[in-house]
Amino acid sequence: MSGDWPRGWYSDESDQPDAGGQDTPGSPGRQAQPSFTSSSRRPGGARDWYGAGGGPGAGGVAGRGPGAGGAAGRGPGAGGAAGGGAGAAAPTWPVQPPSRSGADGAGRPRPPGWRRRWLRPKRILLIVASLVVLAVVATVGLYFSLNSKLTRINVLVPTSLTSAGTNWLIAGSDSRGGLTRQQENQLALGHDIPGGRSDTIMLLHIPSNGTRPTLVSIPRDSYVPIPGNGYNKINAAYAIGGPKLLIQTVQDATKLPINHFMSIGFGGLVSVVNDVGGVRMCLPAPMKDPKAGLNLKAGCQTLNGGQALGLVRTRNFGQSDLQREQDQRVLLKALLAKMTSAGTLINPFAVIPAASGAASAISVDQGTQLTQLVSVAFALRDPVTTMVPFGGFATTNAGSVVEWDAAAAAQFFSDLAHDQALPKNLITGSSVKGTA
Repeated sequence: MSGDWPRGWYSDESDQPDAGGQDTPGSPGRQAQPSFTSSSRRPGGARDWYGAGGGPGAGGVAGRGPGAGGAAGRGPGAGGAAGGGAGAAAPTWPVQPPSRSGADGAGRPRPPGWRRRWLRPKRILLIVASLVVLAVVATVGLYFSLNSKLTRINVLVPTSLTSAGTNWLIAGSDSRGGLTRQQENQLALGHDIPGGRSDTIMLLHIPSNGTRPTLVSIPRDSYVPIPGNGYNKINAAYAIGGPKLLIQTVQDATKLPINHFMSIGFGGLVSVVNDVGGVRMCLPAPMKDPKAGLNLKAGCQTLNGGQALGLVRTRNFGQSDLQREQDQRVLLKALLAKMTSAGTLINPFAVIPAASGAASAISVDQGTQLTQLVSVAFALRDPVTTMVPFGGFATTNAGSVVEWDAAAAAQFFSDLAHDQALPKNLITGSSVKGTA
């Protein structure tokens, strides 16, 4: 490399010839190397990388004084490539580029302390505060947008009944609202179904003492008195007088005040499940029911909206509605666990569509706000699940009905009203089973 680069180019190596005279000017096959002695330094110790300084010399590459033969020199001469003064010929070497560290985009050095000024605490706090303000504004805007999408209806019935905690009545109706005729065909829902029925009736009790919530299924064929209409199946209350009469019927039968109401139709359930990206369910056996449009294999799988609807509709079991209620509780728990999971909540592309879809799909009482629905969602992640104490089946003028164990049911609802733990023998739990 010594034959290609001048000494001292990258480091202060010796400017003297190598031993043996191999670097002496005029040696065969070698070019004279420029000398970086004191004469090749500018005032202040800087190298004169042009190899000829500013004084006179012969053959300087870029000499500034008269010399012998400088082809591009500023004085006349002969023999030098660009001579400008007396001295040995030397090749031109470009100026070594300056260090880029601490330089701006144009290579100019930045002023001292620029990094420290940029990283000053006040500047950092200002940036963080700006980001926090933007996040708060976006969150508040999203809250009011979702809150405005809720469908509110006047359904609560005044009562003198009291209870600790909060009681929600959750109803799933067979409403086809929002579904096209093609979707009704795909979901095996039939067409032009008159009236409205409540296929799913659940009571959610959220205790005030911090213990686990309790989710209770009320069989839709429960034989109970309907105010002004005598004894009938409890879902007849919804068909006769809508949600308000259903709430009044449940209050009279359970002696619990209903503080809030929430309902969702077939189309709403399909939309919510699809918006959240499906619900993962693990089935111990296949589930098939052409009447419900259901055909699921055994094992763990993610159900789309149509499959989820088929699962909560099928009654193709030995215990018919009683098993279907367990399936409904398992699906509801899985759905809310998915919606409130960390993976969904921290992902705006998942949580916003899911929340927006849910807000648009459900109907609530006039006093319910979005914050209360959020608390319900978290309560349904891991509640105690059971059903009203079962007394047996009976045949009546209303057809085959479900009777409650009157004594056990009275104690059951009294325990909920006082935020007391239910007896273990009254907790049935929830699990899915294969169809018959």
